[in-house]
Amino acid sequence: MSQVKVGPFSISLDGFGAGPRQDLQNPIGVRGLEMHDWGFQTETFQKMVSPVREIETFQKMIRQSGGGRGIDNDFFAASFENVGAYIMGRNMFGPVRGPWVVDPATGDFWKGWWGPNPPFHSPVFVLTHYARPSLPMEGGTTFHFVTDGAESALRQARDVAKEKDIRIGGGVSVLRQYLTAGYIDELHLAVSPVLLGEGEHLFAGINLYQLGYAVVRTVAGENATHVLITKK
Repeated sequence: MSQVKVGPFSISLDGFGAGPRQDLQNPIGVRGLEMHDWGFQTETFQKMVSPVREIETFQKMIRQSGGGRGIDNDFFAASFENVGAYIMGRNMFGPVRGPWVVDPATGDFWKGWWGPNPPFHSPVFVLTHYARPSLPMEGGTTFHFVTDGAESALRQARDVAKEKDIRIGGGVSVLRQYLTAGYIDELHLAVSPVLLGEGEHLFAGINLYQLGYAVVRTVAGENATHVLITKK
Protein backbone atom coordinates (compact mmCIF):
# COMPACT_ATOMS: atom_id res chain seq x y z
CA MET A 1 0.00 0.00 0.00
CA SER A 2 1.27 3.46 -0.88
CA GLN A 3 2.59 5.52 2.01
CA VAL A 4 3.77 9.09 2.45
CA LYS A 5 7.32 9.02 3.81
CA VAL A 6 10.05 11.44 4.78
CA GLY A 7 13.67 10.53 5.00
CA PRO A 8 16.34 10.34 5.66
CA PHE A 9 15.86 13.95 6.72
CA SER A 10 18.93 15.31 8.48
CA ILE A 11 18.53 17.47 11.57
CA SER A 12 20.99 18.89 14.08
CA LEU A 13 21.06 17.88 17.73
CA ASP A 14 19.26 21.12 18.55
CA GLY A 15 16.45 20.39 16.11
CA PHE A 16 17.28 22.52 13.07
CA GLY A 17 16.63 21.14 9.59
CA ALA A 18 18.34 23.97 7.69
CA GLY A 19 20.73 26.78 8.43
CA PRO A 20 20.02 30.48 7.81
CA ARG A 21 20.61 32.51 4.65
CA GLN A 22 20.35 29.95 1.86
CA ASP A 23 22.17 30.89 -1.36
CA LEU A 24 24.20 29.31 -4.16
CA GLN A 25 27.17 28.76 -1.85
CA ASN A 26 24.97 27.47 0.98
CA PRO A 27 22.28 25.20 -0.52
CA ILE A 28 20.90 24.28 2.92
CA GLY A 29 21.73 27.56 4.59
CA VAL A 30 24.92 28.55 6.40
CA ARG A 31 26.48 25.41 7.94
CA GLY A 32 23.52 23.36 6.73
CA LEU A 33 25.73 20.90 4.85
CA GLU A 34 27.32 19.86 8.14
CA MET A 35 24.12 18.02 9.08
CA HIS A 36 24.35 15.95 5.91
CA ASP A 37 27.97 14.92 6.20
CA TRP A 38 26.93 11.45 7.40
CA GLY A 39 25.16 10.92 4.06
CA PHE A 40 27.94 12.38 1.95
CA GLN A 41 30.25 9.68 3.32
CA THR A 42 28.07 6.79 2.11
CA GLU A 43 28.74 4.73 -0.98
CA THR A 44 25.18 5.31 -2.20
CA PHE A 45 25.57 9.09 -2.17
CA GLN A 46 28.98 9.02 -3.81
CA LYS A 47 27.67 6.88 -6.67
CA MET A 48 24.66 9.17 -7.01
CA VAL A 49 26.70 12.37 -7.41
CA SER A 50 29.66 10.98 -9.33
CA PRO A 51 28.16 11.97 -12.74
CA VAL A 52 27.94 15.63 -11.61
CA ARG A 53 31.45 16.10 -10.17
CA GLU A 54 31.90 19.24 -12.24
CA ILE A 55 28.97 20.98 -10.51
CA GLU A 56 30.31 23.27 -7.79
CA THR A 57 27.46 22.42 -5.42
CA PHE A 58 28.68 18.83 -5.11
CA GLN A 59 32.44 19.30 -5.15
CA LYS A 60 32.73 19.73 -1.38
CA MET A 61 30.54 16.65 -0.79
CA ILE A 62 32.53 14.15 -2.87
CA ARG A 63 35.00 11.89 -1.08
CA GLN A 64 37.98 10.39 -2.84
CA SER A 65 37.46 7.07 -1.05
CA GLY A 66 34.30 6.27 -2.98
CA GLY A 67 32.05 6.20 0.08
CA GLY A 68 31.49 3.82 2.94
CA ARG A 69 29.20 0.86 3.50
CA GLY A 70 27.42 0.19 6.74
CA ILE A 71 24.35 1.27 8.69
CA ASP A 72 24.29 4.84 7.35
CA ASN A 73 24.63 3.60 3.79
CA ASP A 74 21.86 1.03 4.25
CA PHE A 75 19.46 3.68 5.50
CA PHE A 76 20.41 6.09 2.72
CA ALA A 77 19.95 3.44 0.00
CA ALA A 78 16.61 2.28 1.40
CA SER A 79 15.18 5.79 1.06
CA PHE A 80 15.14 5.39 -2.73
CA GLU A 81 13.28 2.06 -2.73
CA ASN A 82 9.67 1.82 -3.96
CA VAL A 83 9.31 5.59 -4.54
CA GLY A 84 6.79 6.57 -7.22
CA ALA A 85 6.79 10.36 -6.75
CA TYR A 86 8.50 13.10 -4.77
CA ILE A 87 7.29 16.39 -3.30
CA MET A 88 9.58 19.27 -2.41
CA GLY A 89 9.39 22.97 -1.72
CA ARG A 90 10.83 25.67 -3.88
CA ASN A 91 13.60 26.28 -1.34
CA MET A 92 14.80 22.72 -1.85
CA PHE A 93 14.61 23.06 -5.63
CA GLY A 94 16.85 26.12 -5.56
CA PRO A 95 17.75 29.48 -4.02
CA VAL A 96 15.73 31.51 -6.54
CA ARG A 97 12.98 33.69 -5.05
CA GLY A 98 10.07 35.54 -6.63
CA PRO A 99 9.00 35.07 -10.27
CA TRP A 100 11.07 32.69 -12.35
CA VAL A 101 13.74 34.59 -14.29
CA VAL A 102 16.49 33.61 -16.70
CA ASP A 103 19.87 33.10 -15.04
CA PRO A 104 22.38 35.37 -16.83
CA ALA A 105 25.14 32.82 -16.22
CA THR A 106 23.34 30.03 -18.08
CA GLY A 107 20.85 31.87 -20.29
CA ASP A 108 18.09 29.62 -18.98
CA PHE A 109 15.73 29.18 -16.04
CA TRP A 110 17.04 27.49 -12.90
CA LYS A 111 16.86 23.70 -13.33
CA GLY A 112 17.79 22.55 -9.84
CA TRP A 113 20.98 21.67 -7.99
CA TRP A 114 21.42 18.23 -9.51
CA GLY A 115 22.58 18.71 -13.11
CA PRO A 116 20.91 17.23 -16.21
CA ASN A 117 20.21 13.82 -14.61
CA PRO A 118 18.73 14.36 -11.10
CA PRO A 119 18.72 11.36 -8.73
CA PHE A 120 14.93 11.11 -8.43
CA HIS A 121 14.04 9.21 -11.64
CA SER A 122 10.35 9.85 -10.95
CA PRO A 123 7.92 12.77 -11.13
CA VAL A 124 8.78 15.55 -8.65
CA PHE A 125 6.13 18.05 -7.56
CA VAL A 126 7.60 21.40 -6.51
CA LEU A 127 5.49 23.69 -4.32
CA THR A 128 5.74 27.28 -5.49
CA HIS A 129 3.70 30.48 -5.77
CA TYR A 130 4.83 31.08 -9.35
CA ALA A 131 3.64 29.03 -12.31
CA ARG A 132 6.10 27.43 -14.67
CA PRO A 133 5.83 24.68 -17.33
CA SER A 134 6.87 21.19 -16.31
CA LEU A 135 10.58 20.51 -16.71
CA PRO A 136 11.56 17.06 -18.09
CA MET A 137 15.11 15.97 -17.28
CA GLU A 138 17.27 12.96 -18.07
CA GLY A 139 16.72 9.65 -16.31
CA GLY A 140 12.96 9.86 -15.93
CA THR A 141 12.79 12.89 -13.62
CA THR A 142 10.19 15.55 -14.48
CA PHE A 143 9.70 18.57 -12.24
CA HIS A 144 6.07 19.74 -12.02
CA PHE A 145 5.48 23.15 -10.45
CA VAL A 146 2.38 23.23 -8.24
CA THR A 147 0.86 26.60 -7.36
CA ASP A 148 -2.35 25.52 -5.60
CA GLY A 149 -0.96 24.13 -2.38
CA ALA A 150 0.33 21.08 -0.53
CA GLU A 151 -2.88 19.06 -0.78
CA SER A 152 -2.97 19.48 -4.55
CA ALA A 153 0.65 18.34 -4.82
CA LEU A 154 -0.15 15.26 -2.73
CA ARG A 155 -3.18 14.40 -4.87
CA GLN A 156 -1.11 14.67 -8.04
CA ALA A 157 1.68 12.62 -6.51
CA ARG A 158 -0.77 9.89 -5.48
CA ASP A 159 -2.15 9.77 -9.01
CA VAL A 160 1.23 9.04 -10.58
CA ALA A 161 2.74 6.95 -7.75
CA LYS A 162 -0.07 4.36 -7.85
CA GLU A 163 0.94 1.67 -5.32
CA LYS A 164 4.42 3.06 -4.77
CA ASP A 165 5.34 5.43 -1.97
CA ILE A 166 5.46 9.22 -2.02
CA ARG A 167 8.54 10.80 -0.54
CA ILE A 168 8.41 14.30 0.92
CA GLY A 169 11.88 15.69 0.35
CA GLY A 170 11.79 19.01 2.18
CA GLY A 171 12.61 21.65 3.06
CA VAL A 172 11.58 22.32 6.62
CA SER A 173 8.46 24.39 5.90
CA VAL A 174 7.09 21.70 3.56
CA LEU A 175 7.65 18.95 6.14
CA ARG A 176 5.93 21.05 8.78
CA GLN A 177 2.90 21.54 6.52
CA TYR A 178 2.48 17.83 5.90
CA LEU A 179 3.20 16.87 9.51
CA THR A 180 0.63 19.25 11.00
CA ALA A 181 -1.94 18.07 8.46
CA GLY A 182 -1.26 14.47 9.51
CA TYR A 183 -0.41 13.25 6.03
CA ILE A 184 2.99 11.72 6.80
CA ASP A 185 2.93 8.00 7.58
CA GLU A 186 6.63 7.57 8.34
CA LEU A 187 9.31 10.09 9.28
CA HIS A 188 12.95 8.99 9.25
CA LEU A 189 15.26 11.48 10.94
CA ALA A 190 19.03 11.29 10.68
CA VAL A 191 20.20 13.13 13.78
CA SER A 192 23.68 14.52 13.19
CA PRO A 193 26.12 15.38 16.01
CA VAL A 194 26.04 19.06 15.08
CA LEU A 195 24.77 22.13 16.93
CA LEU A 196 23.56 24.76 14.45
CA GLY A 197 22.15 27.23 16.94
CA GLU A 198 20.07 29.02 14.31
CA GLY A 199 18.13 28.39 11.13
CA GLU A 200 14.82 26.62 10.48
CA HIS A 201 13.64 24.53 13.42
CA LEU A 202 11.72 21.42 12.37
CA PHE A 203 9.44 20.93 15.38
CA ALA A 204 8.95 24.39 16.88
CA GLY A 205 5.29 24.65 17.94
CA ILE A 206 4.45 21.13 16.74
CA ASN A 207 3.25 18.48 19.22
CA LEU A 208 3.99 15.20 17.44
CA TYR A 209 2.52 13.13 20.27
CA GLN A 210 -0.83 14.92 20.03
CA LEU A 211 -0.76 14.47 16.26
CA GLY A 212 -0.54 10.71 16.77
CA TYR A 213 3.14 10.07 16.10
CA ALA A 214 5.46 7.79 18.05
CA VAL A 215 9.09 6.66 17.86
CA VAL A 216 9.23 3.03 16.73
CA ARG A 217 12.94 2.49 16.11
CA THR A 218 16.29 4.07 16.91
CA VAL A 219 19.53 2.90 15.30
CA ALA A 220 23.02 4.28 15.83
CA GLY A 221 24.86 4.61 12.54
CA GLU A 222 28.48 5.40 11.93
CA ASN A 223 27.96 9.17 11.72
CA ALA A 224 24.28 9.78 12.58
CA THR A 225 21.52 8.34 14.74
CA HIS A 226 18.51 7.14 12.76
CA VAL A 227 15.10 7.69 14.35
CA LEU A 228 11.95 6.27 12.76
CA ILE A 229 8.65 7.89 13.69
CA THR A 230 5.26 6.62 12.52
CA LYS A 231 1.61 7.40 13.14
CA LYS A 232 0.05 5.35 15.96
